[in-house]
Amino acid sequence: MTYIVKGKTADWELICGLEVHCEIISNAKVFSGASAEFGGLPNTHVAFLDCGMPGQLPVLNEKCIEQCIKTGFGLNAQINKHSVFDRKNYFYGDLPTGYQITQLFYPIVGEGYLDVTDEDGQIKRIGIERLHLEQDAGKSIHDMHPTQSYLDFNRAGVGLMEIVSKPDIRSPEQAGDYLRKLRALVRYLGTCDGNMDEGSMRCDINVSVRKVGEEGYRHRVEIKNVNSIKFVMQAIDLEVHRQIDLYEAGQDFPQETRLFDAVNMETRSMRSKENALDYRYFPDPDLPPVNLTQDYIDNIRENLSELPEAKKKRYMESLGLPEYDARILTSDKETAIYFERALQGASRDPKKVANWVMGDLFAKLNAEYIAIENSPVRPEDLGALIDLINDGTISGKIAKDVFEEMFTSGKSAAAIVEEKGLKQVSDTGAIEAMIAEVLSANMDKVAEIKAGKDKLKGWFVGQIMKASQGKVNPGLANQLLDKKLSEM
Repeated sequence: MTYIVKGKTADWELICGLEVHCEIISNAKVFSGASAEFGGLPNTHVAFLDCGMPGQLPVLNEKCIEQCIKTGFGLNAQINKHSVFDRKNYFYGDLPTGYQITQLFYPIVGEGYLDVTDEDGQIKRIGIERLHLEQDAGKSIHDMHPTQSYLDFNRAGVGLMEIVSKPDIRSPEQAGDYLRKLRALVRYLGTCDGNMDEGSMRCDINVSVRKVGEEGYRHRVEIKNVNSIKFVMQAIDLEVHRQIDLYEAGQDFPQETRLFDAVNMETRSMRSKENALDYRYFPDPDLPPVNLTQDYIDNIRENLSELPEAKKKRYMESLGLPEYDARILTSDKETAIYFERALQGASRDPKKVANWVMGDLFAKLNAEYIAIENSPVRPEDLGALIDLINDGTISGKIAKDVFEEMFTSGKSAAAIVEEKGLKQVSDTGAIEAMIAEVLSANMDKVAEIKAGKDKLKGWFVGQIMKASQGKVNPGLANQLLDKKLSEM
């Protein structure tokens, strides 16, 4: 379904592009040796360079270059052998040098693409304009004192990948899927942790609208520093309707930067939108160009981990999983790791393992707000629980109870089954005795079965399971019940 907004005078469509800032996973910052670790006491992860002290020279961290190239491969993008650092000049309190080291004219990664799933299930290709490497700014804190602002430079100088999409996004849903795919990608690659709540991945949204069928672009508005996928989608929808209302009222508006207010559900003007001339870009005189060899680039490519789309395809083709299951299991790196570990051994059925992971496990983790990598039930133990069902040791119903106990106690399935005496009754004589007792007590229903009401067999099996407290092997109970009924 196409995202078309019906106005009073016309139908309108969205034109949207995203600029996503991803903090690079690296021990040190991009141009200094200070720690790039998140958190810490304010201003404790700071080198002289980071806080703008004179006489300091930047030294490029090669790890950040490697991380950019990995991400570029994940974005199906061109890796540029030649790239140049520029200075972007502007004043703000948390930018002590008065400029940001970035890349404008010659970025390290060029054009690429990321495929997203449209609202109607179709694949939509979102073009990538570039990925460039830059340094992050510090953090301004305004809520500690009514008249003062505080500055924390721990984040200043942390390496950033800015991933700029082309204006190919046509709905809030596409924007949301783009961000989910991008976050999964950088997490798989280990280039960014994708934690939007910590600010290590944040998004600037460029929004404009035009009448359906109209050529060209109208004024665009940039919404700065949105830090959740849900907020990005809400901000786009709000801004689309705001712009349409203005156009239909005969009003124009400036190209500007706005902020998203999630409390009042509105976007608010921040400043007029700068262009490249306002920043007075020029090549950084303290950093030489980066020139990469093909061998260096090829070595990084050869050591890439399996990417989400490739893993999803493998799950569908090699494991026989439906598209939905494969997509859910590969949407997060830790989920895929858990699933694959639970699948190992004893020729386990991938679909059964997937059902347990996406069903019972997800339900408990979500209810307890626990990340899957911290699950009290280890993947190996979940796989062992499934084995006990497959070999007839316990029934599927009892397995649900065992899983609950595993989640609470951390014990293995085998230990719980042994402690509580939960093994299925597979002794033919014992089951036949139960069947005889149930049939004898319900001869009226036996007569109905003999008269052709076969559905009552299910009722009898239920009574047998009840009598055994769920411990009877249901398949064997069915067979023996049929045998007994045929003899009556």
